[in-house]
Amino acid sequence: MKRHCLVLLIPGVLFAQPLRLEKTISLNVEGRIDHMSADAKGNRLFMAALGNNTVEVIDLVAGKVLRSIKGFQEPQGAYYWAGGDRLYIANAKTGKVNVLDGKTYSEVRSYDFNSDADNVRFDSSTKEIYVGYGDGALGVVNAELGSRVGETMLDGHPESFQLEASSPRIFVNVPTAGHVSVVDRRTRTVTAKWPVSAKSNFPMALDEANHRMFIGCRKPPKLIVLDTNSGKEVAAADIVGDTDDLFYDASLKRIYVSGGAGAITVIEQKDADHYAQIASIPTAPRARTSLFIPDLKRLCVAVPHQGKQAAQVLVFATEER
Repeated sequence: MKRHCLVLLIPGVLFAQPLRLEKTISLNVEGRIDHMSADAKGNRLFMAALGNNTVEVIDLVAGKVLRSIKGFQEPQGAYYWAGGDRLYIANAKTGKVNVLDGKTYSEVRSYDFNSDADNVRFDSSTKEIYVGYGDGALGVVNAELGSRVGETMLDGHPESFQLEASSPRIFVNVPTAGHVSVVDRRTRTVTAKWPVSAKSNFPMALDEANHRMFIGCRKPPKLIVLDTNSGKEVAAADIVGDTDDLFYDASLKRIYVSGGAGAITVIEQKDADHYAQIASIPTAPRARTSLFIPDLKRLCVAVPHQGKQAAQVLVFATEER
């Protein structure tokens, strides 16, 4: 069977598109779709269907929904911990984080963060779960002991945040304050606040090798690149509108930005200070959440139901140029 690949035509130059649509997976959900996580070894995608109050478990190989788990209240954050085979789901409406067994999907524990539990991250060195919640805080749970062990107060509700593996720092997007908070996860304190030149800074990714932070902003639609040694802006690039997720592909030196304006912006990292858009891949209106799975070399984009547009997951394979 022949594989067909889209190409980008520029006078005198022929390039393969950096992303190839591999499959489309149908969903039976209504309303907004939020963040996702993956079990790369098991080829499972976990999707928080916020408007449907469910978590969809999707088989990426078979291209079908394995299970639709009910009983959530506006689920928006998801994290799968492979080491413990646990799935953490954060609920916006109740502020609760439900912990599910990764095989049976039955609840084994829950934590109450009062309101607007959102993004969930994992510190593999300490086996701690971080949850952004409320009007401005990061809560911390010890995954092995199952107890809450601390929190850090912020100047507004945290959106995407990233843990630096080479240091105890956490970088937190705080859109209402217009900055990135730098948190020391040993002391649970804010050590710096770095201003962002564009507004509505929601998604974030890190390139630790080059000490760079990538921030997706909505007003105007820009990728802002910060030096993580100084907090200074070193580059910027235009991106798709209404972004909610972006990811750094370290192996191919690319940044993938998904946006509700209906596209994925692909940006090539020339070096630490220079970036260029190499493609705009069409998706669908309001398809602003996505997940890049490095081990599978796949980018999954969630498309909500809207009019004649069916709810689905678009699975793209990365392609070398």
